[in-house]
Amino acid sequence: MPEKEPTQMLHQQGYRVTPQRLAILSVLEETDGHLTATEVYERARKILPAVTEATVYRNLDFLVNQGLVLMAHVGSGKMVYESTRHAHHHLICRKCGTSQEIPHALLQSLFEELSTLSGYQIDSLHVTFFGLCPGCQSE
Repeated sequence: MPEKEPTQMLHQQGYRVTPQRLAILSVLEETDGHLTATEVYERARKILPAVTEATVYRNLDFLVNQGLVLMAHVGSGKMVYESTRHAHHHLICRKCGTSQEIPHALLQSLFEELSTLSGYQIDSLHVTFFGLCPGCQSE
């Protein structure tokens, strides 16, 4: 999870902070949840009307590679995006699709143990668990 502001991180790494990147980061940071690339594009257009869909896709890929945006599969069949500034995980119901956020603190010791046992340096802070929510279990 980034400790510095995204714009500061980009500057320090020698990258430009473009209006398109700022719009995308703003959209993702103001969203409570995941967005598809198309949803990011539609919301970014409200901030920056001249932005193109191709530019949003290209910049999403760039921001994922810089560790500022997380790309994840959450069971919808589409890739979704969110800001990495809030480390959390998800429980998703396979039947109705509802989701519940899990604070990273609940899994911190698991991440540490996995890293110790495997020797891997884990750099992704997103896990999605699938199952049946209480409502669907009672049906």
